[in-house]
Amino acid sequence: MTLPDTLRYAMHDGVAVLTIARPDKRNALNDVTVRGIHRFFADLPDGTNAVVIHGEGDHFSAGLDLSTLMERDAEAGIAHSRLWHRAFECIEFGDVPVVAALHGAVVGGGLELAASTHLRVADKTVFYALPEGSRGIYVGGGGSVRVARLIGVARMMDMMLTGRTYGGEEGVLFGFSQYIVEPGEALEKAIALARRAAENPKLTNFAIMHALPRIAEADPSAGLLMESLMSAIAQDSDEAKARLRAFLEKRAPKVSHKGVP
Repeated sequence: MTLPDTLRYAMHDGVAVLTIARPDKRNALNDVTVRGIHRFFADLPDGTNAVVIHGEGDHFSAGLDLSTLMERDAEAGIAHSRLWHRAFECIEFGDVPVVAALHGAVVGGGLELAASTHLRVADKTVFYALPEGSRGIYVGGGGSVRVARLIGVARMMDMMLTGRTYGGEEGVLFGFSQYIVEPGEALEKAIALARRAAENPKLTNFAIMHALPRIAEADPSAGLLMESLMSAIAQDSDEAKARLRAFLEKRAPKVSHKGVP
C-alpha cells in the first residue's frame, strides 16, 4: 500500500497500527493525510483483523491544518468537509474494529477522527478541545454527529462557544474515551484491546459496528426489528454455534467480574 509521508503503518499479529506522522505540526490533518486515511481503510492490508490509530510525538492530532483554509471558498469548503466525511465513514462503518490511542492534543479534527473509531484509550497527558468558535469556523469532519453523540450537544456547545477544554480523567467520565492509562501506555493498551475485539466472530463484530449505532438512533420499533434480524443472523453462523456448544459443554469460561480489562 502506498501512503503519503504523513502516514505509516506496521502490523502486530493481525493488528495494523496506523500512525499519523506530522509531529512537527502536532499531527495536524491536511487533505493529503485525510485522503491517505481513506485509502488505508478502504483497502486494508491483507491479514488485518483490527486497526489502532496513533499519533507520532507528543500529540494524537491538533486537528485541521488551518493553513489550508486561507484560499477556500464555500463550494470548496463543502467538498473538503465531504472528503473528511467519506474518510471517517470508512473507519466507523468499515470491516474491522478500530481503536484510537490518544495522548496530548486531541483537538478539533483530531477529536472528530477519534470519535469515528469504536474504542478510545487515552493516557493522562491528553486534552480535548474544539476551538472552531474562536477561529471563526465550524466543525466539518463529522463532529456535529459523532462528537455530539459521545459527549452530548450541551457539552459540545460549551466547548465551541467558550473554548472549554477537558483532560483525560474528565474525558473518561464524559465519554471522550472509554479507558484512561498512565502516560505513554495508550498504544500498548489500544493494541491489546484491538486484539481482544478481533477474537470475536466477524459477523458479531459487524453487527456491533454497523447495526448497533443505527439501532440506537432509529425509531424504537424499527430498531427492535433490526435487532431481531441481526440477532438471528449472528447466531446462525457456524462459529457462533461452535462457541455456544463449547459454553454449554463447559469448555468455555463463564463471565466473571475482573474490573477494567
